[in-house]
Amino acid sequence: MTAAPALLLPGSDTFSVGIGIIDSQHKNLVGMVNDLHQAMSGGHGKDQLGRVLSSLVKYTQVHFKTEENLMESHRYPDYDRHKSEHERLTATVLDIQGKFQRNEIGLSIEVMDFLKNWLYHHTLESDKR
Repeated sequence: MTAAPALLLPGSDTFSVGIGIIDSQHKNLVGMVNDLHQAMSGGHGKDQLGRVLSSLVKYTQVHFKTEENLMESHRYPDYDRHKSEHERLTATVLDIQGKFQRNEIGLSIEVMDFLKNWLYHHTLESDKR
């Protein structure tokens, strides 16, 4: 029996910012990145990887909209910079997804490291502010 691949990200409250809906969405994002990592590490087929990646992309867009609505309603002073960060990440992830679908790239350790590093830095730095 083969052991399941290790989690890429901790499932703890590491990504908590103290706002219930955002914390819940962060946990979901962590779970989805871990699911993608496990599917990639487990050698699952392109179709399954594509479905998991697509779900992650869609959920990230929903999450960003939730954050942006909260920031706007509370007149967050750094809203424009934060929204720009969301737009840059969305463009990058959509580019990765497109290249994956066109067989130009596979899901690699580099792609997973990008997602992990983004989640850490964006959540622990930008979102905590």
